[in-house]
Amino acid sequence: MTVAPDWKCLAPENTQLAETLEDRELALSPEDYSLLTDLYQLTMTACYVGKGLAQKRASFELFVRQLPEGFGYLIAMGLEQALDYLEKLRFSPAQLEALRATGIFQHAPAQFWSLLGESGFTGDVWAVPEGTAVFANEPLLRVEAPLWQAQIVETYLLNTLNYQTLIATRAARLRDVAGSEATLLEFGTRRAFSPQGALWAARAALAAGLDGTSNVLAALKLGQKPSGTMAHAFVMALTATSGSEEEAFKAFDEYFPGAPLLIDTYDTVAAAQMLLEKIEAGEMQLSGVRLDSGDLTSLSQKVRSLLPGIPIFASGDLDEWEIAKLKAAGACIDGYGLGTKLVTGTPVGGVYKLVEIDGIPTMKQSSNKVTYPGRKQIFRCWEKGEIHSDRLGLISESLAGEEALLQLFLKQGKRVKLPATLAEIRDRTSTSVASLPVTTRQLTQPQQIPVEISPALRELTEKTKR
Repeated sequence: MTVAPDWKCLAPENTQLAETLEDRELALSPEDYSLLTDLYQLTMTACYVGKGLAQKRASFELFVRQLPEGFGYLIAMGLEQALDYLEKLRFSPAQLEALRATGIFQHAPAQFWSLLGESGFTGDVWAVPEGTAVFANEPLLRVEAPLWQAQIVETYLLNTLNYQTLIATRAARLRDVAGSEATLLEFGTRRAFSPQGALWAARAALAAGLDGTSNVLAALKLGQKPSGTMAHAFVMALTATSGSEEEAFKAFDEYFPGAPLLIDTYDTVAAAQMLLEKIEAGEMQLSGVRLDSGDLTSLSQKVRSLLPGIPIFASGDLDEWEIAKLKAAGACIDGYGLGTKLVTGTPVGGVYKLVEIDGIPTMKQSSNKVTYPGRKQIFRCWEKGEIHSDRLGLISESLAGEEALLQLFLKQGKRVKLPATLAEIRDRTSTSVASLPVTTRQLTQPQQIPVEISPALRELTEKTKR
């Protein structure tokens, strides 16, 4: 007879404890970073301590086994938040007491508690700079640290790099399809998976090429001006109380002169005609109009014929494929608001795997989840300003004419590089995408850049298997 595991042994049985610890706000602060991890990171750490392995030098690499379907590349993002997390990682006495109170760690060695209480992150971090194009099986980041430290940070690192890399890649693709002249705004806060996720999504989108975000907090924290127009509710409320859509436009223009107006609440063409009359009468200046529904191609063409000098902005569940269709159909659209499909979608399935412990190369050999052993470097080969190929090799390798992508960002827990600005990351993203072959950038059946495995890494892999 098969007996189910008793998971209750890893869960608090004290209802009063659960009620005491309940925090209904669930707001995140840097002081919480240490506990924002999966339980097994802590239970494994306790075991490492008990077996004398906790302080052994270990290397973990974070990479993606395969790209999301339809993607020819990824844009690495999220490193800045990862480094901030590592620098601030500490366990407070109150946190340790909360862990003790669960009863889960009652058999953990005493040194487990002293280790958590006395240490922050003291390791090294190698990573590709944010905004760099990467491919499957290439490390976005490597952590070299005492085993327990390198293990315990896995959850947070995967969270920030996976999500921001997804958003950055979508944003880069959107910019590539829409063109450099189009205005692209991030409108995804209401669809992002959490308030924290909304902030990260806004940052990643701006860093990867979008022009602005409607998220006021994100914009101000990032030194940007928030962007946006109005909602249908405003037009409906003013129309209902004043008797006409015209009064809604006049009211908004009174307090925000020249601001873009949302014109598709009722009759889009009639609204455009009304605005034309006001502009010709000198009663209003207009910086743009927004369309959020209907046949965007047909409506934008009609609006353009009425308001030839007014930028037309479109929104409503748009993505890179839809923008490509609109452009191909001759839509007269100058800018796009990107929300749901930018901040959600097929996840980037980054993984974090041990590649070396105490100088011994390690690899996973599970079916369809084999990893390459040893500390690695990505070597990029260029040809006439375009990425020709990548080579995944060991850190001891080098070859003239190749660019080593992984750089040292943290040394013994301290930064050795100044943080890049959003403008610098945006420029790097733009350069990265422009350097990709057209076949890699295309939306339909994109072809990935070939990633070769160096002879030295292949030899180490076979040796480790044996």
